[in-house]
Amino acid sequence: MPVAVVTDSTAYLPAELEQAHPITVVPLTVVLNGAEGLEGVETFPADATRALGGRRVSVSTSRPAPEQFVRTYRRLLDGGADAVLSVHLSAELSGTVEAARLAAAEVDDERIAVVDSRYTGMGLGFPAVAAATAAAHGGDLAEVRQAAVDAVARTTIFFYVDTLEFLRRGGRINAAEALLGTALSVKPIMYMPDGTIEVRDKVRTASRGVAKLVDLAVEAAGDAEVDLAVHHLAAPQRAEALLDALTVRFGDRLRHAYVSEAGAVVAAHAGPGLACVVVHRLTAVR
Repeated sequence: MPVAVVTDSTAYLPAELEQAHPITVVPLTVVLNGAEGLEGVETFPADATRALGGRRVSVSTSRPAPEQFVRTYRRLLDGGADAVLSVHLSAELSGTVEAARLAAAEVDDERIAVVDSRYTGMGLGFPAVAAATAAAHGGDLAEVRQAAVDAVARTTIFFYVDTLEFLRRGGRINAAEALLGTALSVKPIMYMPDGTIEVRDKVRTASRGVAKLVDLAVEAAGDAEVDLAVHHLAAPQRAEALLDALTVRFGDRLRHAYVSEAGAVVAAHAGPGLACVVVHRLTAVR
């Protein structure tokens, strides 16, 4: 049996990729006003959106416990997998990578490798799919791990949020950045250098935010062919406009494009109105 690939629920894999690749997903936990639920199993984007719209709201997230990974790894290895490659969201945003590494050390760290994708959403999903593709072609653990690492290096993520308040509440940006955005009444464009979330640009309106995302995506792609992913949160029309504009700009350099709604974990920290583009270059930029 080939190398098994594990990721977490923040990859937000679209249905067609879930069906095409046997990737095991370990869910994070979302706590909405004191009620816990596993992302994508018990708690969904609409749940977080409703909670965030309340006057009094308490929303938080937590990593999977190491024991969840221990059970997952043992099940896969006992089921005949030669090894396990586990790729997860940025360690700068979550303790999920740490939990996975603790579990790997307990189960068999010679047969289990853990990769920090430095992203979330399909910034994580594309490396997981690359690893699963390498595994399906008979790659050993080192080759499957390298496929994921190479995919991380060819991936860039940009996203627009209506407000920085949710990122500030969750501790993903500092209060000064959030205050600046509020004081100037600007709409921020974020990116993730080195696994952290930082302000990349500021615009005045949502429509300019979408246009800026397109410009940044084209710039990040260079002259490479690309796969693209668009995420949104309670903003399907915004996602559609973003995808339409990206399709026109990339033309025949666009191989595949995917659209999926971000889940409850990202919803808790980004808030409704999120629009995101993930650029996955099929070759290195020349």
